[in-house]
Amino acid sequence: MRANGIAYNTGFLSPTQPLDLDRVRRELAIIRDDLHCNAVHLVGGDAGRIEAAARIAADLGLEVWFSPYPIGLDPEQIRALFLDCADRAERLRATGAEVVLVTGVELTLMNRGFIDGETLDDRLAQLFAGRVAEARTRLDGFLREAVAAVRGRFHGRVTYAAIPFEDVDWELFDIVTLELIRNAEVAGQFREAVRGLTAQGKPVAITGFGTTTWRGSADVAPRSMEIVEHDPVTGAPMRISGLYERDEEGQAAYHREMLDIFDSEGVDSAFVYLFALDDYPHRPGGDPRDDLDLASPGIVKVLDGRSGDTYPGLPWEPKAAFAAIARHYAGTGAG
Repeated sequence: MRANGIAYNTGFLSPTQPLDLDRVRRELAIIRDDLHCNAVHLVGGDAGRIEAAARIAADLGLEVWFSPYPIGLDPEQIRALFLDCADRAERLRATGAEVVLVTGVELTLMNRGFIDGETLDDRLAQLFAGRVAEARTRLDGFLREAVAAVRGRFHGRVTYAAIPFEDVDWELFDIVTLELIRNAEVAGQFREAVRGLTAQGKPVAITGFGTTTWRGSADVAPRSMEIVEHDPVTGAPMRISGLYERDEEGQAAYHREMLDIFDSEGVDSAFVYLFALDDYPHRPGGDPRDDLDLASPGIVKVLDGRSGDTYPGLPWEPKAAFAAIARHYAGTGAG
């Protein structure tokens, strides 16, 4: 692949804690030097935080995928966010950085105005009830106007991270980008589907792929985070909903297999989801239902209130998937 990457979370919704730029710099350097990435997918809901991380990534020589990820917004709010990000991304591109602007991720499900319903569950219900064509029409109209406005401000490559059912018109974009996640149900057709995408001639990027850290999660990968109970008021993750066996090697094997497929089938860029998810800490030794890392797609396990040993001063330890991805990106095999 041309771009070996990973998604890096700069903070969703309205983060209350300031972005720790020293930590960001250390982690992005590790992503470059130890994970052997040459590109990073910077996702988040705040344009300023994405820009701050993007400037660090560019200073480190990484290709920047500048990716606002709106959640719970309406189309006008999304459009304003995209235009703000377009201005920021263009300023960065003008310094000589390689920047791709991603005009959203999974907009139909994660926001209002494309599928009827105030919550994700409401929108999923509408989707399962057959409202797909309506959602596609609304999204298409929004993207045609928004992308034209974005291109008036940003002069680099533009894409959108789509869910396959959204059926985006890729003539609007420079890169075909899909959130493409293999589960047991589609495993038999997955390689052929990737081959069909790359055969169309336009560069293909795969974002959003990965699975969590419990045995069997790969079979239900798009839903593998659903084993968590959330606070009914704040929505914060609280505990695992049952007893699950930890399986770091299973997560690592999934990533090896996915990257092998993408490499062999001509994918241009791949971005593993995700480097770290701070809200899902690893809590060994106590009640196994408190170990939220079981439900984290992160390739590092975030520690609860302490620093790690591998990278002193950083609050995490690499999982088996970290080493597997590093070996693949370094070109040293899947061992």
